[in-house]
Amino acid sequence: MEEKPKVSIIVAIGKNRELGRGGDLIWRISDDLKRFKKLTTGHTIIMGRKTYESIGKPLPDRENIVVTKNLAWYAEGATVATTVDEGLAIGMKRDEKEVFVIGGGEIYKQALPFTDRLYITLIDADAHDADTFFPEYSEFTKVISKEEHPESEPPYTYIVLEK
Repeated sequence: MEEKPKVSIIVAIGKNRELGRGGDLIWRISDDLKRFKKLTTGHTIIMGRKTYESIGKPLPDRENIVVTKNLAWYAEGATVATTVDEGLAIGMKRDEKEVFVIGGGEIYKQALPFTDRLYITLIDADAHDADTFFPEYSEFTKVISKEEHPESEPPYTYIVLEK
């Protein structure tokens, strides 16, 4: 029997699950961005249109799928899906190992029920002016790995969870 690809979410969030502000990331931690690139390169990534537009271009060496309800929307180098379900179905046909959902908030919320693994960068800070939050993920209780970085500013922990 063929094993289906793992559906993973990759995200950086604050103490209160803060994710974004004004359509952009709150924190930009160089090592976290390098980790994101290392983990997602060679895989399919699924994102919402606003996330895509905040990045401004398809991420190289990855299959980019953009979820938007706008049927006329187009970006060279990206595949358009009209729902998260459709994006996941396309991604799972194109990637044999792991499909990554990379944001934003609404896309995470819709993808969470289908998700096998969470790659979380848990930032030991809070952003009082955040306007986008990651959904509750308490069903992910199995810790696959944990790596603390207390020396960083702000301090953060990489944690990988499964249900």
